[in-house]
Amino acid sequence: MIKHTLTITLAALLLAACTCSEAKLKQRTEELCRYIPDHELREESKDYMTADFYAVLDTMFNHLPEHEAMDHEWLHYFVTGNGGTIADYTVTAVEQTDKGHAVATISVRQQWEDGSFDSTADIEEHKLYMERVDGQWLMADFDGHKADCIRHIAICRDEQARRDAIGDYLVHEIGEHYLKGEICIPAISVVASEQADSDYVPVLCDCWVFWYTPSGDTLKCVSGGNHSGLMSLEVTDGKYTVTSFEQALDGAGWEPSARRIFGSHYDVFQNMHSNHDLSEDIRREQLRYYLRRHNLPYRYYQDYGWPAVKIEN
Repeated sequence: MIKHTLTITLAALLLAACTCSEAKLKQRTEELCRYIPDHELREESKDYMTADFYAVLDTMFNHLPEHEAMDHEWLHYFVTGNGGTIADYTVTAVEQTDKGHAVATISVRQQWEDGSFDSTADIEEHKLYMERVDGQWLMADFDGHKADCIRHIAICRDEQARRDAIGDYLVHEIGEHYLKGEICIPAISVVASEQADSDYVPVLCDCWVFWYTPSGDTLKCVSGGNHSGLMSLEVTDGKYTVTSFEQALDGAGWEPSARRIFGSHYDVFQNMHSNHDLSEDIRREQLRYYLRRHNLPYRYYQDYGWPAVKIEN
């Protein structure tokens, strides 16, 4: 009888311990939900995520150039508020898969800033993965998108390596023929790029070369010009080198040569090339990338006869 009572007591204690553990995991999950990125990764998130997961998100949010003139919303990777709403999280379940890992099921609906809910809005279900590090439960993944982010980072870095090679070519081969300032910063719009084989990469692009001379906090443009066409790149051990550049001709030969070079991509190219606002957005974004990369303090750029333009949004 004593043994039976002891067994029941131990079972009750184990059940209580499991319930307590689940309750603590649920409480911790609710806390971690506050650090799921919403437009930006907060600095304090570092203390609530595993080091590798934070590093991936930090790279996604803060260390990848935007390349194109658009608002890169990485929100589709995460649950988040958007468009005047705030994500309202409810932890519906937590399962500890082993001693150091757990997965939580989260239901999310979007709440308006006044506290009301849109009755037509869907309630979404997501998975938050946790890992126990030095006795603390940290966020290790969300919906398995860590792998998606790593793949994107690899693609983006490869693309940036191509752009850096194109930029170097524009500065040293094309920029040499312009009136020089102190800094040459190209603006590159990629129309299409394909990996034809293992060591040759064709890139159709619409490029501008700009020479600037600093004056206070402003980069004053002293010369510039457009160069559109087909860049041929070779790649060796991940390093790209431009081997040739077939450009659209000047004057009356521009349109027929551009049509021949860009082929089925001509309409896309022409839409990009003729859109002044898009070109300036790309120019401004790539100025930001250059200035950050070289730790330069300039805040504006200015073309001759035009007002200065703020580089940061």
